[in-house]
Amino acid sequence: MSGPDVDTPQRPLAARAALMREAVRQGLEPVPSPCVNVCRMSATSGLCEGCFRTIEEIRLWSRSTDTARLAVWDQVLARSAPPVG
Repeated sequence: MSGPDVDTPQRPLAARAALMREAVRQGLEPVPSPCVNVCRMSATSGLCEGCFRTIEEIRLWSRSTDTARLAVWDQVLARSAPPVG
């Protein structure tokens, strides 16, 4: 028997990542934001608790190229991955 279905911060972000991948696959622009409307900055990590971006990444998003946005997505997905081990 498994435990309760817990809504982790990674779950909404995974949905946004799927949307982003589909948009990129279809050649749509602009690359969607990783924002999941949980806008709280962690005092310990300095990252948004919802989308795992830095303040600087959030601030620059609207002016970023799609290439830069995809690079931020790479960072976000790496930061949000559960620790190995």
